Amino acid sequence: MIEIRREQSEDIETITHIIEKAFGSSDEANLVQLLRDRNKVVVSLVAIYDGRVVGHIMFSQVTIHPRHEGYEGYNGVGLAPVAVLSNHQNKGIGSSLIRKGLEECRQAGYYLAVVLGDHRYYSRFGFSRASNYGLENEYGAVEHFTAMELSKGALEDVSGLVKYQPEFKEISS
Repeated sequence: MIEIRREQSEDIETITHIIEKAFGSSDEANLVQLLRDRNKVVVSLVAIYDGRVVGHIMFSQVTIHPRHEGYEGYNGVGLAPVAVLSNHQNKGIGSSLIRKGLEECRQAGYYLAVVLGDHRYYSRFGFSRASNYGLENEYGAVEHFTAMELSKGALEDVSGLVKYQPEFKEISS
């Protein structure tokens, strides 16, 4: 059975290991730590399988530029990263993390979520191409940049450049 719960301080070393194994570098793990250190985490969850932490997901706030009238407090989140140890993949762990994370973001009052990843994979959770809504991203990705409403009507009449937290650029530079 898979248990999903909020990240705890004793999970951090294991989370770092999971992310480094999943992505083959320390960049994403460093990003997670920077976001954590700077209090920019909206939701951070771990998946426990057979009593061990085997997966992790994080969401941080994104903004849309230019700001739209009436949307000064527009709350959006970016899903990044999500990681599951390779020997625990294809067991529904990543899907459970994503569903629980999106629900926690919804309950926290966020209106929309975006993710930069395989659109075929993320479409099963309700994501569709962000360009369909007039949304772009800082990385120039079109096909693999997707968005979904967490609140009904959130993507109506909203367009612009979605910007992730500055820490994303710190890690990629």
